[in-house]
Amino acid sequence: MSDCNAPVGVFDSGVGGLSVLREIRRRLPHESLLYLADSAHVPYGEKSPEYIRERCRTIAAFFVEQGAKALVVACNTATAAGVTELRELYPDWPIIGMEPAVKPAAAATRSGVVGVLATTGTLKSARFAALLDRFAGDVRVITQPCPGLVERIEAGDLDSLALRVMLQGWVEPLLAQGCDTLILGCTHYPFIRPLLSRLVPRDIRLIDTGAAVARHLAEVLTERGRLAGGESSCRFYCSGDPQRMAEVLPILWGEQAEVELFSGRNSRRGGVSQFDAGDN
Repeated sequence: MSDCNAPVGVFDSGVGGLSVLREIRRRLPHESLLYLADSAHVPYGEKSPEYIRERCRTIAAFFVEQGAKALVVACNTATAAGVTELRELYPDWPIIGMEPAVKPAAAATRSGVVGVLATTGTLKSARFAALLDRFAGDVRVITQPCPGLVERIEAGDLDSLALRVMLQGWVEPLLAQGCDTLILGCTHYPFIRPLLSRLVPRDIRLIDTGAAVARHLAEVLTERGRLAGGESSCRFYCSGDPQRMAEVLPILWGEQAEVELFSGRNSRRGGVSQFDAGDN
């Protein structure tokens, strides 16, 4: 894991973590990246913590076998359920997680009321409760679970009428209660920021943590002397349908790319050639 030009592993329950991957590529253009969408098990937000921890262990083992020099858990729910255990299993491996941006939102609000759009799993987690205790003592935080939103974004729906109606049903009650700051508490949600911006007044702040995670990764790699130089690459894996993910990559990532099938034991690129992903 000490090779500077080794890749960084990034995973999410689906394609939402591409919003984080995009920020990592922007800040660290020389880093090679491995991205795994665990789309056969999406969404994590409705799964039990035990189930999510098992998925985290399986995926982390795969990235270790690929020689990843660092791991980014680009999922709020997976971070809440599994990042502590992963750090215990791999104490010398840099593991960076996600968490809803409660601290910057509390600092940004003028009305003293912050809304949180997130999955049920994130909102029920002890980690989220601890964030509120630490950073939201002086503000009122109103949470709004968003069932079904991850699935729409997974399908590449970023601006349909049905999606707009769904979002309005969640956001309007938050605005009616005085929210002037909205936390996008799932890595999928930044992809609908343009739509949300049209649904809320211009002075409402929308906050997510993708850029902060990329900045933290850069700091960690710098401190450990592991920043890469030269040419970079990006490989994509998913545990669901590689073709389906390949179809949404141009929408969410901005480029076409080949996607390899990840099963926990092996990957199959484009349904044709075999690739050994380890014996997990």
